[in-house]
Amino acid sequence: MRKSLVILAILASTSSAHSQWTLETSNSTADLRGVHSIGGGIAWASGTNGTVLRTEDGGYVWQSCSVPPGAEKLDFRGIQAFDANTAIVMSSGPGDLSRLYKTTDGCHSWKLVFTNPDKDGFWDAILLNRFDKDGELLGDPVAGRFAFWETEDKGTTWTRIQAKGLDAAKDEGAFAASNTSILLDESFGTAFVTGGPAGARIFYSEDTSEKGSFSVQKLPLIGGSTGAGAFSIENREWCCWVVVGGDYTKPTEQVLTAAFTHDGGKSWQASAAPPHGYRSAVAYEPASKTWITVGPNGTDISTDDGKNWRALHPDPALHEAPDADRNWNALSLPFVVGPHGRIGKLDEPALKH
Repeated sequence: MRKSLVILAILASTSSAHSQWTLETSNSTADLRGVHSIGGGIAWASGTNGTVLRTEDGGYVWQSCSVPPGAEKLDFRGIQAFDANTAIVMSSGPGDLSRLYKTTDGCHSWKLVFTNPDKDGFWDAILLNRFDKDGELLGDPVAGRFAFWETEDKGTTWTRIQAKGLDAAKDEGAFAASNTSILLDESFGTAFVTGGPAGARIFYSEDTSEKGSFSVQKLPLIGGSTGAGAFSIENREWCCWVVVGGDYTKPTEQVLTAAFTHDGGKSWQASAAPPHGYRSAVAYEPASKTWITVGPNGTDISTDDGKNWRALHPDPALHEAPDADRNWNALSLPFVVGPHGRIGKLDEPALKH
């Protein structure tokens, strides 16, 4: 008996030390690409076939929302929420298949608020400031310029921005992989990241009005094809930004998959020890001062602001699914989402081991 208790104690200790993402029941088979956690147990997720999910209890139950009218075949790549009742979901697709729908009654009903006016356009990311009324919408280049809109009324109306510096290189684009290719920070302005044959770049501006201008810098990430470049950007205060990406057609390739700046974007360096493959999303967990990035073949973390990355417990615990660390698309802590309705929730003690 005592021997059995010792074995059980060892197993429990091992399980606790290795826990990472706890898989949750979504009751969905959609390819989930959008997720937004706003705290207090409230989070929203979105994906293919007009899918929107919502939780109000920290992920214990995920509610399937009503499908917005005419959206049964749309691919909802991004979602932004203001509270448990109000959210805007963005579909990505050619021309008018890129749309914004808004709900104010907990996703019982939806209103179409904006449709892409560019027949050659394709929306990549939406970002709303839930503490204010402003927000931004990014689309692939149309007539050689990145499409960019702003809202000042919580996403009800949108105005195209004609700021200078939005010119794109040949076959350059942003990636609608996780709705995190754009960054809005009140202390410095707006930034978004791109990729393509000419390599990864970052566009940033303190003033996005018609009088403003975007500056552009190259990023030390892999390029050379339309599937390679920078996919996600996040910052920790003004100083430290991290960008992740790679080549999504070569998900296990580890060369130049992350870069960082510690001087507010003045200079960028490639991570010395990069994530272990293509990564589609990155986020910062302030309580443990840890950066987390996810992708098809795993999860990596950094505790030195992006200089070095290591796998987050590559060997799952006994109580975990064998693929608990992988097959992820998008991240909004503590939640992560992926294909076939996959939703995970971070076991925060995993970051302390």
